[in-house]
Amino acid sequence: MSKSDKKIKLSIIGSVGLPASYGGWETLVDNIINYIGNEFDITVFCSSKIYKKKFYKYKNVKLSYVNLYPNGFQSILYDAISLYRSNKFADFTIVLGVSGAIFIPFIKSNKNKIIINLDGIEWKRSKWGYFIKIFLRISEFFAVKFADSIITDNKAISDYILHRYNRTSSQISYGGDHAKKISLKKNIAKKYNIFKLYAFKVCRIEPENNIELVLNAFVKTEFHLVIVGNWESSQYGRHLKKIFSGFSNINILDSIYDQSILNQIRSNAFLYIHGHSVGGTNPSLVEAMFLGLPIFAYDVSFNRHTTENKCLYFKNENELSSLILKMDQNSIHKIGHRMKQIASKKYKWQKIANQYLRLFNNTDANKNLS
Repeated sequence: MSKSDKKIKLSIIGSVGLPASYGGWETLVDNIINYIGNEFDITVFCSSKIYKKKFYKYKNVKLSYVNLYPNGFQSILYDAISLYRSNKFADFTIVLGVSGAIFIPFIKSNKNKIIINLDGIEWKRSKWGYFIKIFLRISEFFAVKFADSIITDNKAISDYILHRYNRTSSQISYGGDHAKKISLKKNIAKKYNIFKLYAFKVCRIEPENNIELVLNAFVKTEFHLVIVGNWESSQYGRHLKKIFSGFSNINILDSIYDQSILNQIRSNAFLYIHGHSVGGTNPSLVEAMFLGLPIFAYDVSFNRHTTENKCLYFKNENELSSLILKMDQNSIHKIGHRMKQIASKKYKWQKIANQYLRLFNNTDANKNLS
């Protein structure tokens, strides 16, 4: 970025906000500003419905609050209001997700360059009903058509945008080096009932993450599974929790937002199970790779691109249970080593931040980044 007394104004909208404690978008924002926070005059939009205690400065960036929830139906207005306010002062606006994209042509100005990070193909998620899926497809169209630049986090998504809309995108993935390997303390092991060799999975409890498939596969084995998620947030989650809590090798844990505790449990697993079937480069997968965990991943193009076809894949519960029953320590160790190598090459936050800087500096905002 060219040096000047007046910093370029950058706003980031679409996340819950900062400090990060909720999910992938927030972790992305938090880590990006660690590396480019001093390069720009940055404003991050936050939900005052979530953050009851408000900060107006965080890590040298400004925080601006919108009194709506950043998810569900309210996310549309949350993004729209954030866009409207951002357009009054920003030189660049990064929009995370497509919820409010239908408002872009009515709000944007020539001064404010809008960059959309698509976050996968949202309308394909099975949790959405028919009309919401239609809305999300329309929002995706508006995002791709009217944004000044498109970010995709996975080659499969880039190919989809190119083939569907004939538009190139900048491929920028997600970092994982914030995930640290920590010894599992005795009090944490006792609190969460973790004493044996175990596989681990953390995710939102949604059908497209193949929760039931994974649980059914482990029930067919004696290997232990520790699975963390928001079980109480839906009837689907409560139903699965009730059914599978009775199995001695299934350890169902509610969401853990303390990263030190989560990292203790996750980084000491023998195996990581990734069941996501929709999306792009998933944060939890990248984090597991950076921890050097051996990975069994659901067999879709997104996961194969992320892992460079170098872990093991399954398409159904029989294939997964077969992988579990046939695994040996030596081959598993080799997979973990390969995952760590890939993550160290591709998924460091310094590299990700540099790619964002290149995007801002590039007059052809749609040129692919290597």
